[in-house]
Amino acid sequence: MFSKILKKIPFSDAAYKKYISIKNYRRFSGDFQQFAQKQAQTEKRFSLTWEERFPILNERTKTSHFEPHYTYHPAWAARILASQNPKLHVDISSTINFATLVSAFIPIEYYEYRPLEISLSGLTCKSADITNLPFPDESIESLSCMHVVEHIGLGRYGDELDYNGDLKAMFQLKRVLKKGGNLLFVVPVGKPRICFNAHRIYSYSQIMDYFSGLKLKQFALVDDRRNFIIDAESTYASQQNYGCGCWWFTKE
Repeated sequence: MFSKILKKIPFSDAAYKKYISIKNYRRFSGDFQQFAQKQAQTEKRFSLTWEERFPILNERTKTSHFEPHYTYHPAWAARILASQNPKLHVDISSTINFATLVSAFIPIEYYEYRPLEISLSGLTCKSADITNLPFPDESIESLSCMHVVEHIGLGRYGDELDYNGDLKAMFQLKRVLKKGGNLLFVVPVGKPRICFNAHRIYSYSQIMDYFSGLKLKQFALVDDRRNFIIDAESTYASQQNYGCGCWWFTKE
């Protein structure tokens, strides 16, 4: 039954076979026995029992794995903020790791649809609906919203189902951005489609159209091959299956 459930998850065949490999589990069992013997030959500093085992079977790789979208785009944004050094930065629901780290050197106001309770110096967490942001027009000088808008209106996070929820969110970002201010915006890029209820994927031209009136300062891309490209070509971006498009806009 378990293997039938796993087959429905969109892993690659190689990853699926690796995950359920009997060979890997047998190796784990052998490693446990050897480690227990080593413990018996030295000072016993920890409890070690088979009942408390926690097998991790797929991390004996030649290189360390990392998730490219959520590694590269926060790093890209942090470097831009370091170069701009705003007095205050406002983030709308991006990965919280970005806000917690950047708040060490730039004060961050972090807004999330579902209230977040984190206590750190330099970080203020508040609640907001991105389709109706609680800020006056043209009031925010430094703003980010990364890997967020593609989810709006799909109901994934308990928000109301709204086919155009993403457009409402982007309008709000444009509305509150101050003249001369910077917006860091990230969404999946490739062939336009909705993978309900996870996310939308946009073409490069769609985002440029939705943010018409803003000036593009930089476009970066994480492509399907896990490469990070500064000043990527727009045509290449739209050829991706599930790329990560990173736009740095300013309002003139």
